[in-house]
Amino acid sequence: MRGSGMSGDARKTAEGLEYLSGFGNEHASEAVPGALPHGRNSPQRAPLGLYAEQLSGTAFTEPRAHNRRSWLYRVRPSAAHPAFTRTDNGALRTAPFTETVPDPNRLRWNPLPEPPPGTDFVGGLWTLGGNGDAARRTGMAVHLYHADSAMERVFSDADGELLIVPEHGALLLRTEFGLLHAAPGEVALIPRGVRFRVDLLDGTARGYVCENYGALLRLPDLGPIGANGLANARDFRAPVAAYEDVEGPVEVVNKFCGNLWTATYDHSPLDVVAWHGNYLPYVYDLRRFNVLGTISYDHPDPSIFTVLTSPSDTPGLAGVDFVVFAPRWLVGEDTFRPPYFHRNVMSEYMGLIEGAYDAKAEGFVPGGGSLHPMMSAHGPDRETFDRASSAELRPQRVDDGLAFMFETRWPILTTAQAARAEHLQQGYDDVWSGLRRHFGAP
Repeated sequence: MRGSGMSGDARKTAEGLEYLSGFGNEHASEAVPGALPHGRNSPQRAPLGLYAEQLSGTAFTEPRAHNRRSWLYRVRPSAAHPAFTRTDNGALRTAPFTETVPDPNRLRWNPLPEPPPGTDFVGGLWTLGGNGDAARRTGMAVHLYHADSAMERVFSDADGELLIVPEHGALLLRTEFGLLHAAPGEVALIPRGVRFRVDLLDGTARGYVCENYGALLRLPDLGPIGANGLANARDFRAPVAAYEDVEGPVEVVNKFCGNLWTATYDHSPLDVVAWHGNYLPYVYDLRRFNVLGTISYDHPDPSIFTVLTSPSDTPGLAGVDFVVFAPRWLVGEDTFRPPYFHRNVMSEYMGLIEGAYDAKAEGFVPGGGSLHPMMSAHGPDRETFDRASSAELRPQRVDDGLAFMFETRWPILTTAQAARAEHLQQGYDDVWSGLRRHFGAP
């Protein structure tokens, strides 16, 4: 084993991140001075005896505004590895989802049970459902994870980018680009094909993952909002370059068209000494979200809470949106302030990171989640409705919870394991059963 560029206290190192100069803009970092070439991406001889390699997250000819790629300068090229062989998928599933009949019912789950001892992040992935077709690069999947051990192996996902939403326990993500620290209240994105390993900074970790097969997640257009608001580009954090120059057996697991494949390398693939480009991992603190809302009456649609969106071929209709219900003030006059009753053409999976959600009195707990299929009616439960209908409408600070939503244009089809899970709540429909008739015709 040889020296590593990842030295010092891991948590302290991971907090030494750089802020992106702008979401999707060029960025650069080097762990060793002089490792980045200047003026040429692929010179005849890269500095310090490194190999130059381009990682393309989009097709070469996509419009410049949407094109994502990075140049990596590494100890060994990625091509230097043995053949992959199939390995067990565990509880991980991939689109197309065909195990169950599409179900129009509203569903809600408690948190995942404790994992078997020795479960790492990949082994702890449990698929709830999804849509589309990973091989055709359309749709998304909803996964949860529960782990109690750091990863010794390295993982990459050729099927989609991974949006990781920690709910319990901070993560240290050791990526090809360097270190990322993601704690509850933050989200981390690992691009398609980027290799990484997950350390647990608090002993155990639990959370959610959106696997996006479609167009890369990006900041939504702001339209009449103007130039500022929602998630600000400057608040996304990039890793500082750090590398492993390690010789010895390293297991590398690759997710490809729904199945896991494994190979044993004779070196660590996390050996990028320098990089530049706009295809890279990042972390975002959800509490930095700039919430917009009414200052008169009623309240806008929940689309105002969109952090990231994966556009589809229909303008305004997302393959998947990531939405956060961040701390905010409610000041609307003569207004029912919790989320209104509605039916939606989109399908919604909602999770809770901490605290309580303002539309549910009980049963929706951190680590759990609910699925509301397209056109299924949902909204506040009876207790929330009764309380909000008679509340004094003073300015109200909502800061006792942090909830999020994966919203998608297609139905989320559950896996068989999700449909039959012991932690699937029975009688979820009952939360609306006590809504009484108040109508009285004049």
